[in-house]
Amino acid sequence: MKYLFSLFLLVSSYNVQSQTAAPWDLKTCVAYAIQHNISIQQADVQARLAKLQAELASANRLPTINGSTGMGLNFGRSIDPTTNGFSSTQFLFNNFGLNGGMQLFNAGRLKNNAEATSISWNAAETDKQTISNDISLNVATFYLQVLSAIEQSEITKIQIQQTIEQLNATKKRVEVGLLPEINLLELETQLANDSSTYISAISNVLQSKLSLKALLNLDAGSDFDLLVQPVEKIKVQSFADLQPDYVYNIAEQNLPNIKAAGLRVKAAQKTVQVAKANFYPTLRLGYGISSNFSNQFKYISGYDMTGVSQVTAASPFVTMNNNKYFVQSPTFTATTAQRNWGNIWDGWNNQLSNNFGQSVNLQLSIPIFNGGQSKISYQQAKLNYKSTELQQENIQRKLKQDIYAAYTNAIVALNKLNANQKAVNSAEKAYLFATKRYELGLLGTIELLNNQNNFLKAKVNFKTAQYEYVFRIKLLEFYKGVALEL
Repeated sequence: MKYLFSLFLLVSSYNVQSQTAAPWDLKTCVAYAIQHNISIQQADVQARLAKLQAELASANRLPTINGSTGMGLNFGRSIDPTTNGFSSTQFLFNNFGLNGGMQLFNAGRLKNNAEATSISWNAAETDKQTISNDISLNVATFYLQVLSAIEQSEITKIQIQQTIEQLNATKKRVEVGLLPEINLLELETQLANDSSTYISAISNVLQSKLSLKALLNLDAGSDFDLLVQPVEKIKVQSFADLQPDYVYNIAEQNLPNIKAAGLRVKAAQKTVQVAKANFYPTLRLGYGISSNFSNQFKYISGYDMTGVSQVTAASPFVTMNNNKYFVQSPTFTATTAQRNWGNIWDGWNNQLSNNFGQSVNLQLSIPIFNGGQSKISYQQAKLNYKSTELQQENIQRKLKQDIYAAYTNAIVALNKLNANQKAVNSAEKAYLFATKRYELGLLGTIELLNNQNNFLKAKVNFKTAQYEYVFRIKLLEFYKGVALEL
């Protein structure tokens, strides 16, 4: 059993310390989380969508031009596009056109809409930074939890070593008859309890690392270890530099969620102007050019003389030697032939040139009645503007409350730290006195173990208070704009 217990301790220690990858510090963890966290990636996608909306709204202010062309065959009775006359024969047609337009006056609707979407895009970009800040704070919280768990596991390991030393010393005394065997059994029980506490501490370390991996979007089976830095060496600012009013004034100017709220108020204000523009007329300029070509498949290939015209009273005549001679005209019948696909395009350039046309027009649209849609849209825009103002005010108030709460929590954490420091000093003295009395045979094993456990509990509470105090101060520093580093 002792061999298995020692082997278990060896394996547990190896699981904690046998990381092969380079250790990560807090700055590395924060940078990795910002780059790989799913929430931040989703915020980036939303920001890019907002950018496209802004580009689209800006492009709507530019003139438009569109080209078109078509070609086909007409059968039966139809209108020839080159003559605008009806034709009952089969013909080929081909047309080309360019047309477009631009807004000359729209009461600033397009301009304000472009500005509103551009401001919304900037707000979406600041939302990315807000989420990055939230993720950074979460990473710092989990990072400090892992460090705290590691230090607590080290404390429990030292506790096991102390118990083993006491067990060995007591065993020798029991063997020579200086102490009863019950003392040895009580220490063996304490060693088992210490081992259980150590196993729980190691499990807490592993669970804390898994939580931090999930936050970083790391594979749960990947090698991962943290750069263990003693909490005493972590630099923090003094309370004199972290007064809540001073921190709030800085945070109000720098925090992205405050900036995003202000930008959304400006965007909503522009949206009100967009909705108001629907009450005014719009003037649009249109322009275009076009040309077309058509040709029938059947064409006149020649003429055959079929006779002369008949003489009538209206027929022309000439007089020669007092004789009247009527003039008769020859009559012809046209002969037709079928064009092939190659010669049906004859005259294409000339027709396009002859049929080339241009157009310019002005279109004035005056809103008269649209079922109250413009009025309702305008009222909705104003209510949305009011809502964004209230949201901005609420975010500012919450920020101030959070900073004052963080400052209060930091003071409480400092008082707890000082109290736990005194508790550690007292428990250490009591344990040292108990150890000496136990060695002299003036104190029982149970009393010694009680003092030992009290000393262990005091050290664990002190480490917890240290990390809590560091986190509270780091939170105030973060509000102040200081990067998250240890």
